[in-house]
Amino acid sequence: MKPSPAFLAGPVAGFLALQALAADLPPPVLPAGVGVNIHFTRGHEADLDLIAAAGIKVVRMDLGWAGIEREKGKYDWSAYDELTANLEKRGLQPLYILDYSNPLYEEPVVSRNPVTGQEQRDTASPQRPESVAAFARWAAAAAERYRGRRVIWEIWNEPNISFWKPKPDVTQYNTLALATCRAIRAVDPAATLIGPATSEIPLRFLEDHFASGILEYLDGVSVHPYRHYAKPPETAAAEYAKLRELIARYAPPGKKDLPILSGEWGYASHTRGVSLATQAAFAARQQLANLLAGVPLSIWYDWKNDGPDPDEREHNFGLVHADLSPKPAYLALKTLTTELGGYRIARRLELGRDSDYALLLRGDGGPDKLALWTTAEAHPVSLPVQRAGRARLEAVAGLGARFRLETETRSATAGATASATASHTLSLEGDARLHLEGETLRVDLGSLPLYLTFLEGVALAR
Repeated sequence: MKPSPAFLAGPVAGFLALQALAADLPPPVLPAGVGVNIHFTRGHEADLDLIAAAGIKVVRMDLGWAGIEREKGKYDWSAYDELTANLEKRGLQPLYILDYSNPLYEEPVVSRNPVTGQEQRDTASPQRPESVAAFARWAAAAAERYRGRRVIWEIWNEPNISFWKPKPDVTQYNTLALATCRAIRAVDPAATLIGPATSEIPLRFLEDHFASGILEYLDGVSVHPYRHYAKPPETAAAEYAKLRELIARYAPPGKKDLPILSGEWGYASHTRGVSLATQAAFAARQQLANLLAGVPLSIWYDWKNDGPDPDEREHNFGLVHADLSPKPAYLALKTLTTELGGYRIARRLELGRDSDYALLLRGDGGPDKLALWTTAEAHPVSLPVQRAGRARLEAVAGLGARFRLETETRSATAGATASATASHTLSLEGDARLHLEGETLRVDLGSLPLYLTFLEGVALAR
């Protein structure tokens, strides 16, 4: 027998075993934590049908203060009543961002647009005592209205950059976040609260935020791990580890393992961004790499392209085009949720290179599955397997093409031995191959994950 592959337990064993501290955060079972960001409230039912059809389970959307409270003390929830009902009937969980300011309570200021960087006139973020109190009242009213509807409440969006007006101020944000958490907990002690939804993973800002005592109230720490497009999703793991150390340092007893959440993150397929093929690979791998790193919720930004300009970054983050026709990224995410639905990561197999990934996944009563890919150039790897008579394997390529490898069954003992040692090759997409010979399974790794299901007569060697 060839030696068995070593297994890497990694952070996934400890942190994902905890699942989530709050009942309304998803467990680490696919596709419970697969999410997407949208930019609409009313209608758009065709969008929501496609989101549900992709196996997405969490939908993130701004709950804008100024659009709801247009007259002091009077709230119009009608748009979000409609959206919440439309999400619920499709089994989609809302993640609502409590944001931004309100001209009824704050003064105009000059700030920089967080997307374009251009100067603009806007409303100051809540910083006066009256506006902080008004924001907290409004947030509590929202939590009370949608109590029991499985809403995840996120406090603001990217306060560490110019989404906080006129410029980032962690002390001001801390004041607002604490007041909001206390107000919501007063009306719904079981509400699911997350934050601070920072742009990237800015450890200094996060430490200053945690030092305020906010972790006493939060059920999860949300960050947006955007990075240079040359850095794939797997590179976030080291930053998560540093963030986890900060959480353990500042969290109160009983909350040292507060989950990290990837609340918004995507790669745009504009001219200077990534290719459509790379975007597809990253969309699937973001989910898998985050789960491996102990992050149970991953919100892909964005649901659909915001416009037709191929040179404009903000027009090309989507899983689908503006007309709802699917991009390869949509197919990649749908393939992942279809093939791995009901499964969780058991461990990572050691393949000899940090750039090669082979994740063993297990579900309740189902056959073992592998998700395999590489962050390097495409190349083959070998896995030791155990054989027992007829072998049946199913391989599903990253965009959904399905292939079967089946060996012959012989009744005689000598025939069975011959069958188990014979060579069997399965051609996949492009030049990729799956080759089974004796007790070795040879697989060509590529950028898109490949999903293998061990159906009969073959299993990973122990």
